[in-house]
Amino acid sequence: MENRDVDQTLTLLWRRTLGTPQGSRGPKQRVSVDEVVRAAIAVADDEGLAAFSMRKVADRLGLKLMSIYTYVPGRSELIGLMVDEVLGERELPPHSGDLRQRLHAVARHQWDETHRHPWLLHVDNSRPWIGPNGSDRYEWQLAAIDGAGFTDLEMDQVVTLISGFTASAARASIEARAAVASSGITDAQWWEINAPVLERVMPPDAYPISSRVGTAAGQEYNAIGDPQRSLRFGLDRIVDGLERLLER
Repeated sequence: MENRDVDQTLTLLWRRTLGTPQGSRGPKQRVSVDEVVRAAIAVADDEGLAAFSMRKVADRLGLKLMSIYTYVPGRSELIGLMVDEVLGERELPPHSGDLRQRLHAVARHQWDETHRHPWLLHVDNSRPWIGPNGSDRYEWQLAAIDGAGFTDLEMDQVVTLISGFTASAARASIEARAAVASSGITDAQWWEINAPVLERVMPPDAYPISSRVGTAAGQEYNAIGDPQRSLRFGLDRIVDGLERLLER
């Protein structure tokens, strides 16, 4: 097999174990890799991942653009360091309770994390970066279901299922908040403004089921939807199915 260079991002992710890579020549670096990563997280928190750039990170640190590349190879690699850093910013709590309670706790941890850093939902995870905090997170997620009766492959699938569902619910929640912030009106106010037109084009006799269900949901949520309720409901249905799987 052809020899290939070890992914430089991998050595940077594990820099606290392996030691921070040092250049063989050039002036002494003004800041640390940790400071670059923290500045990058701040930029992404403020402006989102779409607007994130190496130049903005350099500006925040008071550095020239090209000097950033002496710390990290590029934008993608820096995002990998950012992701692993935020995965470790909150202590992973010990697991307690039954399977349902444990999986709800795992989901809640991710929900809170994505609301602190919404840009996490826009990261390409097709080939995830394997860093220390991400590794600790995966071990913790698996520990929540270890011994429940799943096969090892099923354990990986359960973690993937819960993570994916939680990310979807969190995205709906964050987008709903962004809609209110950008429009300056709540869902209830939007409905009040637009209801007269909608009632003309969507009379109840033409959409009897939608009218009944939509009215019930609107009165309960006082909004277009309730992502937190959807998260709880969906997780409970997922756990119902997992418990049936274990029974079989």
